[in-house]
Amino acid sequence: MYQPAHPLRFNVGFIVNQTIGYYREFTFEYPKIDLKPDFQLFHFSGSARVSRTPQGLLVQGSFNAQSLTECARCLIEFMQPLHSDFDELWAFSSRTVSESGLILPEDTNIDLEPIVREYLLIEVPINPVCRPDCKGLCTVCGADLNVTVCEHQAQENAHVIY
Repeated sequence: MYQPAHPLRFNVGFIVNQTIGYYREFTFEYPKIDLKPDFQLFHFSGSARVSRTPQGLLVQGSFNAQSLTECARCLIEFMQPLHSDFDELWAFSSRTVSESGLILPEDTNIDLEPIVREYLLIEVPINPVCRPDCKGLCTVCGADLNVTVCEHQAQENAHVIY
């Protein structure tokens, strides 16, 4: 599987000279993508709509991916779905720059990798759970309670008064 060195970089020079309101859609799809330095994603797909505005180029992105994550309850690895939508402006000059501080490079190549990485990292849960009804591990012996009922759980349930 071939993946370019900069899979989320694309040239928008032809949009700069268009009329205000002109836009172009760019789509991305990769079975696996590495967002540097340490974020690996699977089933990555999305699109970026680049629109010409008076101040610069507005990029409206929508991206989906899956990240290999460990369940906070049972410690198994699972694919965590991620989704993010964002709007960012690449300004033509420092006079029209927005809060994000993005300025259109002279070569007119926009690289979405750092932006997409940031937005998708924000979507990773602090305590990811493989499924809502995950029972976790036994606090005494460490048995996976999704798979088995250990003797400690049986004893604990026997002491419960209904």
